[in-house]
Amino acid sequence: MDRLTDEKVLLTGAGGKIAFPIARALAQDNEVWGAARFSDPAHWDRLVQAGIQPLRLDMSRSDFSGLSQDFTYVFHAATADGTEDWPYCMQTNAQASADLLFHCARAKGFVYCSTGSIYQYQGQRPLREDDPPGVPLRSNYSFSKVAAEATCTWVSEHFGVPLTIIRICSTYGPLGGAPADRLELLLSGHPIPLHPDKPNNFNPIYEDDYVLMGIRAMAAARTPPLVVNWAGSETVSAEDYCRYMGALVGVEPEFEYTERAHTPLWPDVSRMHKELGRTSVHWRVGFRRMIEARHPELPLADDLSE
Repeated sequence: MDRLTDEKVLLTGAGGKIAFPIARALAQDNEVWGAARFSDPAHWDRLVQAGIQPLRLDMSRSDFSGLSQDFTYVFHAATADGTEDWPYCMQTNAQASADLLFHCARAKGFVYCSTGSIYQYQGQRPLREDDPPGVPLRSNYSFSKVAAEATCTWVSEHFGVPLTIIRICSTYGPLGGAPADRLELLLSGHPIPLHPDKPNNFNPIYEDDYVLMGIRAMAAARTPPLVVNWAGSETVSAEDYCRYMGALVGVEPEFEYTERAHTPLWPDVSRMHKELGRTSVHWRVGFRRMIEARHPELPLADDLSE
């Protein structure tokens, strides 16, 4: 199901690089509310200009008494990311997420945004949805996401709320993402940190595709919940895509292999293909679009073949 029409949709974390483009697309045919803390006031204006109704909401407080309960779909992307405060991470990402799911129990579909960084690294093979969690560098964030998957699953199954849990692996586009961060290191002449177990394989998913996959994930929600890796259909190493970006901008990338770098998030997307379909933007096309959008001042090399 590629479109929702005449629905009342709530997106949390609406100022972020994932939820905002989805909200913008849905606002064409639906009543869309975008919730966030709006620590950056510019995000409020950006939502209004896109036809989205802004809603000030602090997930860490877990107080939804003033929030309508008649949303028909919810895309929950708000998160506490990278904090050293373990109780805050657990409260925001796990407990408050379950509270929000229960509050929106009338919804026809609810998407919870988890992360591929919950997985224990499996070496040179794709990560499957049934692989165990591990101990990544950002342990507070990742462990709180494991807890959130458990609390939200409990609410979904006990109260019959249709739920999809997406484990986000590598998004990118005009609004940023890990590939965009590596682009900035490339342009500034800094080495790009990568994990020593090379190649560092990923399945990056471009904005156009993750907007579509986000809408499909809402429509596919069920109980027991659908748990699915959320990524692009194509596998490419960070080494290869950095070399491609370097060829486009005329800079040779330098790699620093270090244990301090996050392990590669190389997902098995078989379940995603079955449940949500395939992505359509080739990674080379997406990377060129990303560079053109983020650095329109840069002249890019002509299209490069393999």
